[in-house]
Amino acid sequence: MKKIFKPLMLVAMMAFTSFAQAADFTIRATANSNENDEDYDGLVVFKNYVESASNGAISVELFIGTQLCSKGAECLQGVADGSIDVYISTSGGAAGIFPYVQILDVPYLMSDDRIAEHVLSSDFTRTLRDMALKDSGNKIRLMTVGNTGGWRNFANTKRPVQNPSDMKGLKIRTVVADLPQELVKALGASPTPIPWPELFTSLQTGVVEGSKNGITDIMGMKFPDAGLQYVTLDGHAYMGALWWMNNDKFMAMPEDLRHVVVDGFYQLQQATFASPKRKSIQAYADFVAGGGNLYVPTPAEKAAFRDAAEPVYSWFKSNVDGGKEVFDAFTSAVAAAEADINSGRSKDVN
Repeated sequence: MKKIFKPLMLVAMMAFTSFAQAADFTIRATANSNENDEDYDGLVVFKNYVESASNGAISVELFIGTQLCSKGAECLQGVADGSIDVYISTSGGAAGIFPYVQILDVPYLMSDDRIAEHVLSSDFTRTLRDMALKDSGNKIRLMTVGNTGGWRNFANTKRPVQNPSDMKGLKIRTVVADLPQELVKALGASPTPIPWPELFTSLQTGVVEGSKNGITDIMGMKFPDAGLQYVTLDGHAYMGALWWMNNDKFMAMPEDLRHVVVDGFYQLQQATFASPKRKSIQAYADFVAGGGNLYVPTPAEKAAFRDAAEPVYSWFKSNVDGGKEVFDAFTSAVAAAEADINSGRSKDVN
């Protein structure tokens, strides 16, 4: 009996220790999306890693949807006051508080996934972190930038778009942030801010005639059923996901647990980099099978889009607080990424 009792006591003590550790720190994380989204994929990886690597000292609670908050400004205020510990926003969702994060939507600066992932894993993200900490009174900390939906492409209900002149007159849905509206205007179309939940009906009724989204979002929201049948793979912006954390909560942890959280966000970032690549394969196949028209611009046509968007660069540097500093830091990071990747690629092919 004693031989059985001792192991049982040991298991009970271990369980009690694990439970006690789990109460040390609790991270409340929210994403205004659903369980089919890359944001959710990232949070599941984050939760699993952090709870395991901390040996139960940190627990992570996930709130998917609008349980804790529903809009960018509201959610970021929750992060600042500590009612929310972790929140993911798009650049448009955070632009009202940190306008310079719109750099992620400045068009045609990054050419592909390798460049984007290199840039967002570099010191550029730390530059944004320092700026956000300063502007939030040291309350809101940018932990990492991942991906949410692949690349933004122009899509519409009316006609194939092969060059900028084909955009003329189209009513394109944007968020309320300034930069996406400036881009749409530069290409000759009409920006029409519409809340995301209203976009399906707006496409169906002709309130808008297009959008600028990734294919997984287009198919996930069933926009082809509302008439969205033309997608141009111009890849004008990488759909960056900014992951914010309450800085007081982060800094209250001992250094070893801060290491765990930082590494957890690395795991999350890698998961969100990978998820859209896999999901987009089926999404593109379903779009074409349903009668959708995909157009891949030639290099000359892609250059024409970039040339037409050139005024957006000047607008960003002149009109956004911190715009020139961030633009220069971003383009320098892109140049460094291109040099590094091209150097490695040349070694790998020879």
